[in-house]
Order: sequence, then structure tokens, then C-alpha cells
Amino acid sequence: MKNVLVINAGSSSLKYQLIDMDDESVIAKGLVERIGIEHSMIKHKPTGKDSVQIEKPIGDHVKAMAYVIDALIDKEHGVIEDLSSIKAVGHRMVHGGEKFSSSVLIDEEVMEAVKENIEIAPLHNPANIMGIEACRKIMPDVPMVAVFDTAFHAKMPREAYLYGLPYDAYTKYKIRRYGFHGTSHSYVSKKAAQILGKDVKDLKIITCHLGNGSSIAAVKGGVSVDTTMGFTPLEGLVMGTRSGDIDAAIVPYLMNKMGMNVDETIAYLNKKCGVLGLSGVSSDFRDLWDAANAGNERAKTALDVFCYKIKKYIGAYAAAMGGVDVITFAGGIGENDGPVRALACEGLEFLGVKIDTEFNHPLRGRQAVISTPDSKVVVMIVPTDEELVIARDTCELVLCG
Repeated sequence: MKNVLVINAGSSSLKYQLIDMDDESVIAKGLVERIGIEHSMIKHKPTGKDSVQIEKPIGDHVKAMAYVIDALIDKEHGVIEDLSSIKAVGHRMVHGGEKFSSSVLIDEEVMEAVKENIEIAPLHNPANIMGIEACRKIMPDVPMVAVFDTAFHAKMPREAYLYGLPYDAYTKYKIRRYGFHGTSHSYVSKKAAQILGKDVKDLKIITCHLGNGSSIAAVKGGVSVDTTMGFTPLEGLVMGTRSGDIDAAIVPYLMNKMGMNVDETIAYLNKKCGVLGLSGVSSDFRDLWDAANAGNERAKTALDVFCYKIKKYIGAYAAAMGGVDVITFAGGIGENDGPVRALACEGLEFLGVKIDTEFNHPLRGRQAVISTPDSKVVVMIVPTDEELVIARDTCELVLCG
């Protein structure tokens, strides 16, 4: 068995999946929550067995990884005999900067390069690094691979990734559009082509990854040619708690009006804005729909703004690619919120988009074509699988090549 352990480490959490790459089946998955915080716990779900939830002190990521291994080899709810059954580990790494345009085998040189990117990804890369270091301490002889969220967007043309700043800002400080959710956009675009029985190289696809963090990508011939997130994941669509696109002059204006420093302003834009800030209700779309249906105008406005921004970018990316063949929806909202999908496509009839509204609205979390048979553009729900992308890249580099 070619078992690959996929790790996605956050600052106080660690998600994992163990995947048998012989048939790409998930053997077990789980989540370690509240690392370094009171009431930390591990939630472990072996395939075909009952879920297990264990609350215990978990002081750091090394202890978290030790508990993950313990859960995987436990006699009652484990799925492997010992550590030797794990052949490789794939790590989600948010930011690869310009140094990494593909997944790489982790060594000391890679670790140093990843650490150099901390200053442009201070909220994500340090946590990802902690996950790698914890795994290397627990299983030092197991090969490990870094799979970058930014890698799929690395081939964007210069006109797409450069900002209207002096060129020195790019050459000296690497300020450019990087894009994120790359593993999702890559998987979904390829999967959509596979479902349709076509070569992804022959398609112009707009992939909408909609969740608490949302982004859209223009994928032409299998290559990302533009995407909504930029230098950081703050740019682009209005999101759960992120502002998305705003006039840069708003930032110092807000700082002066609200008496905020730089760190407070970044936190404000990342955690207090988006549909949460617009609605004053929630960042959870289920709450927003409940409130809007009960007559809350701010909740309705938040939903309208969110869907309008999606529609605007779909139109922009159709123009950027000279047309569009397929529009896909993925992520927690994209896969489960029929009304959002319908509103996002409303008004796109000029592109030849026609949605089967009755079929679309109740659909949740499953693969389906939601456009009508006479729609010139195929509109699809394609559930994403970022963990499988990470496992495949890991397998390709260390096991299957």
C-alpha cells in the first residue's frame, strides 16, 4: 500500500487525511483542534468505523502529530499497524512566492526558502512550517513534500500579476499578484474536463472556489491566467470576514478615523469585514439566508454584494480569455448554496449561460451539471478535493514516479 499522509497545519489546528494511493481511497481523516489552548482535542474518523473524539492537553504541533500517529495505529480505531505504513507526507503550504512553481521534496534549502516568504504570508506560512517541523521530528526518515497554494497560478502572464506600482516594488519587494486556492482551482478545472470527456487544454474554464475564503480563477488550456486573490488572500471577492477589493486610500483614512495601527487595521480588514461586516449578522451563509428571508435588509444586501462580485469577475474573466466554455462552483458555499449559484449566474445570459433553476436550488455537495441542455456554457458543481491533489503530487515526487 502506498499510504500518503496529508497535513494541513494552522496556527492552532492540524487537519489530516491518510490516503491509499493505490486506489486513492481515504483510509482515515481527522482534526486536532485548539493546539496550545484549553480544551484541546483530536477528532478522528477511520473509514468504515465510528468517529472518535478525545479531549486532552495538546501543547504544541509536535504533540499534536504524536496524537495523530497514535490515533492511526491504535488497536481499536487505528487503520495501520505502525509508522512504517506511512510512505510519505504531503504538506499544504500556502505561499511559495516566486521560488516555487510546483510541488517540491522538502529539504533544508526548501525550508529556508519557505521561511523567507513568511513576511509576505505572516498568517499562514509560520503555521504550515510548524506542521512540517513537527512531522520531521516525529518521523524523520519519511520523505515529505510541500504543495503550494500559489503554484498553480505561477504561470500567469505579467499583465495579470503586476500591479500599477513602480517596477521596483516588484523587483525589490516581490509585490505582485500570487493567487491562492491553487490546489482547488487545479483539481476542479481538471475534474470538470474529465467529467465532460474533454481535454482541459481545449477549454476555457472559470473556477469559483466559494467558502469563508473565496476566489475565482480564469483557467485557459489548463493554465491559470488570472485569479482574484492577489499579494495576499485579502484581495478579490467580498468574503466571509475579508473585505476583498477596496480603494487603497481607504486604509489610511480608516486608520485615522478609528485610531488603528497597522496590525489592527490588517486584522480589521481580514476578520471584521466581508459579509459579516456588511450584514452585522454572521459570516455563515446559512445565518445570512435565514436573516434575509426574515426581512433583514443588511443580510440581503450582503448576499447581493457577494453574488454581484462573483458575476462581475466571471464576466471579466470571460473577456480575459476571449470566451468561456465552463463555469464551476466548489467550496463550502459553491457546493451547497443553490441560491448563491443562481444569483451569481443571473444576468450572464449574454454569454449563453442558462441555469436549470429547479434542479440547481436543492443541490448540495454533489457533482452535477446545473445548466440547461441548450446553454452555450456548461455550469457545474464540482466538489473540490485539495487533499487528493496534495497526495497525488506527493506520490508523483516520491512514490509513483
